[in-house]
Amino acid sequence: MIGQWIGVLGVAVALYILWQIRQILLLIFTAVVLATAANGFVRRVQQLNVPRGRAVLLTLSIFLTFAIIFIALIVPPFLAQFQELIQLLPTGIEKIWQSLPLWIDQILKWIPENLGAARETLLILQERLRSETLQIDLSRIDLSEVSQQASPIVGRFLDNFFALFNNAVTVTLQLLLVFILTLMLLADPQSYRQAFLALFPSFYRRRADRILTHCEIALGNWFAGIIINSLFVGTLSGVGLWFLGIDLALAHALLAGLLNFIPNIGPVLSVIFPLSVAIQTPSWRIWMVIVLYVVVQQVESYWLTPTVMARQVSLLPALTLIAQICFATLFGLLGLILALPLAVVAKVWIQELLVRDILDGWQP
Repeated sequence: MIGQWIGVLGVAVALYILWQIRQILLLIFTAVVLATAANGFVRRVQQLNVPRGRAVLLTLSIFLTFAIIFIALIVPPFLAQFQELIQLLPTGIEKIWQSLPLWIDQILKWIPENLGAARETLLILQERLRSETLQIDLSRIDLSEVSQQASPIVGRFLDNFFALFNNAVTVTLQLLLVFILTLMLLADPQSYRQAFLALFPSFYRRRADRILTHCEIALGNWFAGIIINSLFVGTLSGVGLWFLGIDLALAHALLAGLLNFIPNIGPVLSVIFPLSVAIQTPSWRIWMVIVLYVVVQQVESYWLTPTVMARQVSLLPALTLIAQICFATLFGLLGLILALPLAVVAKVWIQELLVRDILDGWQP
C-alpha cells in the first residue's frame, strides 16, 4: 500500500516538473519539428551519394539562401513604403476625414425612419464634418508642447526598459537554443532517437520506434500541407493585390504566405500591411483589399485547410480548432503556433499507444 502511494506521489511530482518546464519542452519540440522538416531534404540529397555532413550543410545553405532572398524582397520595400506612409499620413487622415460624410450617407440609408434620434445624431455629425476642415501641418506642431506631453510616456518607457530588454534577451536566447538544437538533431538524429527509446521498457522499444516513424511521416505530411496552404494564400493574395493595383504586391503575397504558418493570428496580421499601402489610394481600394483577404482566408480556412489536413494527416477540422484553443490556453502564443504539429504527434501516439496497444486488447 505504501509503495502504491509512493508511486502516485512520484507521478504527481514528475507531472509538476514537466508543467514547470513546459516552455523548454515546447522549444525542444520546435527544434524537433524543424529538424524533421529539414531531414526530408537531407535524405533526398543523400540519395545523390552525398555524405550526411555535406548533405546537412547543403540543405542549410539552401534554406539560408531562401531566407536571405525572402528578407531582401520584403524588408527594404516595406521600410521605404513606411517612410513614404509617414510623409503621406496627414494627407491620408484628411482623406478619411473628407470621406466620413459620404460613409454617414451610406449608413443613413440602412437606418429605418422610426429611429429618429439615431438619424438626427448622424445628421448633426455629418453637418459638423462638412462645415469643419481638417488641416494637418507637421511643420506647425509645437515641439516643446509635444515634449511636455510625451515626458510621462518616456518616463514609463524608461521604467520598463529593463523588463523590455530582459524579454528581448530571452527571446533571442530561445531562438538561439532552437537553432542549436535543430543543428544537433539534424547532424545525428539516430543517436537522439535511441536515447529517447531508452526511456521505454525493453519489450516496447521496437514498437515505440515504429510509432516514432509514424510521427515523423505525419509531421512531414503536415509540413507539406502547410506549404500547400501558404502557397495558395500567397498566390491568391498576390494576384488579387496586383489586379487591384496595390504597390508591393509580391512582398505582401510573400508575407501573407509566411504569416499563414501562424493559425488565426497570421491572417489578421497579414492584412495590415496592404491596408497601410491602400490608404494612400481611393477609398474603394481599401474596402476591396479587406474583401480580398476575407475571401481568401474563408476559402483557406473552411475548404483548403480541412481538405488538405484531412488528406495529409487525417486530422478532422473540429479537432484542429479544438487543438488550437487548448494548446493556446495551456502554452500561450508558442502553443498556438505549434498547435497543429502538436496535435499531429498527439494523434499518432493516442491512436497507436492508447487505442491499438491498450484499448483494443482490453479484456473484460
